[in-house]
Amino acid sequence: MQYRHLGKSGLRVSILSLGGWVTYGGQVGDDAAFECMKAAYDAGINFFDNAEVYAGGESEKSMGRAIKHFGWKRSSLVISTKIYWGGAGSNDKGLSRKHIIEGTKASLERLDLDYVDLIFAHRPDNLTPMHEIVRAFNWVIEKGYAFYWGTSEWSAEQISDAHRVADSLGLIGPLMEQPQYNMLHRERFEVEYAPLYAKYGLGTTIWSPLASGVLTGKYNSGVVPEDSRFGYKKDAVVQRIREASLDSEEGKAKLKKVVALEPIAKKLDCTLAQLALAWCLANKNVSTVITGASRAEQVKENVKALAVLPKLTPEVLAEIEKILDNKPESKPDRY
Repeated sequence: MQYRHLGKSGLRVSILSLGGWVTYGGQVGDDAAFECMKAAYDAGINFFDNAEVYAGGESEKSMGRAIKHFGWKRSSLVISTKIYWGGAGSNDKGLSRKHIIEGTKASLERLDLDYVDLIFAHRPDNLTPMHEIVRAFNWVIEKGYAFYWGTSEWSAEQISDAHRVADSLGLIGPLMEQPQYNMLHRERFEVEYAPLYAKYGLGTTIWSPLASGVLTGKYNSGVVPEDSRFGYKKDAVVQRIREASLDSEEGKAKLKKVVALEPIAKKLDCTLAQLALAWCLANKNVSTVITGASRAEQVKENVKALAVLPKLTPEVLAEIEKILDNKPESKPDRY
């Protein structure tokens, strides 16, 4: 396993990590979750990602039980959670000081941990003043409930605003952003955030590196396997992503690109999934790639992407770019 610093911090995270999402506590039970987490830990993965909303809080519980079951040394783990959607109550969602603090405490209880290493604002909250959000996350850090705070799917302008507010208050701004990034979804990561990597030392914990499975090739035939992520019909978010990724004209065009990538994967002696993961890792601004898995074998296969990374020469990357044909144009630094 390789490790990178998370942004400008001294914290080192494995370049591949494992996330819970709807999988643990939802799509699969504890036995499968435990096997996946152990396979990841044994491979050198130290970062495990979660959120209060995943599987209605059951994902945090499952991950917490695994940590306790294996008796892993807490200092060997980097655990994260995300706060925004905590329930149906009027103050159980958003980024008010009340929900950030109460949501954090509830997440820690579900995880059965004294603290998380990273805590994220799961989405921006335009109805809560930025100074309230910054103060609340700093309070969480000061109390020892988390070590670092960051954002997920915030705009570059919102991240910059949080830093300006933090600086004016003598507080800590967001260290990391958790955006979607993959071969088929690039604009925000490569263009919008570009000025922030140097300006704030922004770290990134990217999600959906396989575009919810599209880049594995499993959907190339047009049939959705029942045991796949898009086959999980209990989650409305998953189904919305499925419609956009597979059923739309844009989705069908993306599938054609995935088919065209198959010869490159074959030439590099790897799977499409391993190629897609290695492609993400080749970007120096990626701190860690969050993967998902419902079986231990998937974890082991994903880790093999590390062997593909050195094969991504400039020539191979250029060949991939020709197929993707979606490299975004750079824009002036506005932040």
